[in-house]
Amino acid sequence: MKYTIDTNTGTLQMMNEGSNREISLYSREAFELVSQAWLTTGWSLRYSYQFTWMGRPIIQLPEDLMRLQEVIYQLRPDVIIETGVAHGGSLIFHASLCAAMGKGHVIGVEIALRDCNRDAIEAHPMSERITVIDGDSAAPETLAEVRRVMGDAKTVLVILDSNHTKAHVARELEAYAPLVSEGSFIVVTDGVMEDLARVPGGEPSWVEDNPQRAALEFVEHNEEFLLDMPKRMFDESHVSNVLTYWPSSWLRRVKPGTSS
Repeated sequence: MKYTIDTNTGTLQMMNEGSNREISLYSREAFELVSQAWLTTGWSLRYSYQFTWMGRPIIQLPEDLMRLQEVIYQLRPDVIIETGVAHGGSLIFHASLCAAMGKGHVIGVEIALRDCNRDAIEAHPMSERITVIDGDSAAPETLAEVRRVMGDAKTVLVILDSNHTKAHVARELEAYAPLVSEGSFIVVTDGVMEDLARVPGGEPSWVEDNPQRAALEFVEHNEEFLLDMPKRMFDESHVSNVLTYWPSSWLRRVKPGTSS
């Protein structure tokens, strides 16, 4: 597919295998096409590697963070669990929302947290709401420590953002899904990898080996969860598509689990 944007005429021309079609550049369809190209191009240029939250690099698409905070505000979870800590920005983000609401604790799980990042998290004003657990996120001993720190938390939200191979995400889903409270979510991040297989910096194997595939297969075989993108709390736009690095990511628990 080839797109030609003409800002003078306000049109977008689509050319595909000898067929041409022209639409208004300011139409919903044009926005969806251009924004998808923007997402993949921005990923290749490391667009998300320029933001911080309260002083710590967060490395997330801003729209994904905005949608996430809407969910956190609605759920008001007792515990937010995130696998994959990196620089700690996401943990600080979650903890600051908990502090603003006056409720909640954050558990971060990381297999190889750098000392400089650990020190920065521990020195941060939000550190009292954060516990970092060292270990493979899907290992039984790590999960046991997560459960210990959780205590008797009633409302639990889980975000998976560590190793993004399909196999590892599948292991994490099996391990953490029982911890998610009914009505809450397990969020499988970075499903966009499937669309980045041929983008500079991507890998051909990502067509199959990505978090989105693991999430879709998990939901297909687990009736306790439903793929359910949260509804927008406010929307006076004319936009229907979602600009996200997390497609097929929001798995809502719709039935209580036997092991939850």
